[in-house]
Amino acid sequence: MDKIEITGGIILRGEVAISGAKNAVLPLMTASILSSGESVIGNVPHLRDVRTMGSLLAHLGFGFHLENNEIILNTNKITSVDAPYDFVKTMRASVLVLGPLLARTGKAKVSLPGGCAIGARPINLHIMGLEKMGAKITLSEGYIEAKAKRLKGAAIHFDTQTVTGTENLMMAATLAEGTTVLENSACEPEVVDLANALISIGAKIEGAGTSIIRITGVSKLKPLDYSVIPDRIETATFIAAAAITQGEVKIKKCMPGHLEAVINKIKEAGVKISNKNDKLTVKGPERLTSVDIKTVPYPGFPTDMQAQFMAMMAVAGGTSLITENIFENRFMHVAELRRMGADITVEGSTATVKGVNSLKGAPVMATDLRASASLVVAGLAAEGTTVIDRVYHLDRGYEKIEEKLKMLGARIRRVK
Repeated sequence: MDKIEITGGIILRGEVAISGAKNAVLPLMTASILSSGESVIGNVPHLRDVRTMGSLLAHLGFGFHLENNEIILNTNKITSVDAPYDFVKTMRASVLVLGPLLARTGKAKVSLPGGCAIGARPINLHIMGLEKMGAKITLSEGYIEAKAKRLKGAAIHFDTQTVTGTENLMMAATLAEGTTVLENSACEPEVVDLANALISIGAKIEGAGTSIIRITGVSKLKPLDYSVIPDRIETATFIAAAAITQGEVKIKKCMPGHLEAVINKIKEAGVKISNKNDKLTVKGPERLTSVDIKTVPYPGFPTDMQAQFMAMMAVAGGTSLITENIFENRFMHVAELRRMGADITVEGSTATVKGVNSLKGAPVMATDLRASASLVVAGLAAEGTTVIDRVYHLDRGYEKIEEKLKMLGARIRRVK
């Protein structure tokens, strides 16, 4: 099992390019199910989750080829409508095959999802929406079995905002009979990107990026030919890395408009950030200032940046309160940051972070994708050497992160 070894205390300098967004490419891959032919997806990051999704689509009978950051999917034949547990257990986004499979073939059998152990993310809202669209759904032995001759448009209200739920039902509704209205929809840029991709192949969708999305079903869609948006969480992680090391880093091929809440909070911490088109320039202060954050759905501060921001606050001057409102079990990185000398206490959904003068390198263990990123950020600033175990979590969402950080001067290497 690979480990990442970091010798901290190096000021990061240079330029880094952002990869395509993990949370955008996975739904785009499942959207290819909706049409027959050859779909092409560009700006694809080489990630473990992309390979897992590719294996799942190959299991369904599709041709899958990834080369030079481009995916080619041949979706002419579907030989299976089953998404087995062996595929789904490692990646929660696998449930996104449910809506497209049901819409195109009239049936689907998908294992209940797995992924990072950061709290309950029930898919009852997916099931509720599909049932309102006329699907007959049964849960048996850990599988969702769904059948429908043709889905029908319906008015669907989400009790809570759900990104994958919005994406799944939006895809299903593109081939449904009539009009579907999704209320209290997720507004994330990745949802908008999926809607734009679906519109480009013939779908009729209005309102993506707002809480109400209207989809009028069509009888047929064309194959995809689309490029993935830049990864906003990778962008924000590199901002954090530059900030915590007092660095000066130019970040290119990004979309700053997707990160206003994060950028504003990091600026409050004393970091100088300027942006021009698809580039950001980040300059860290001699010492960060403590800032409070609360995670909320987009366009608020994202839960996927909470851990990396906590690593910054661990060495900031003062005390910060970090409140996690999205997932109830997303403070697992706290124990590992404490091993590095951080002063953090947790009570309920709030972590109190008292900034220390410096962190110390230590052996630590990644528990989920963003927790692993927070340990990398912390390790870059820590005195001595930090060794991060279980970095397969990191490989799920960051393309060649150690190589990109090396280009900025970091002393970091992957240990086999």
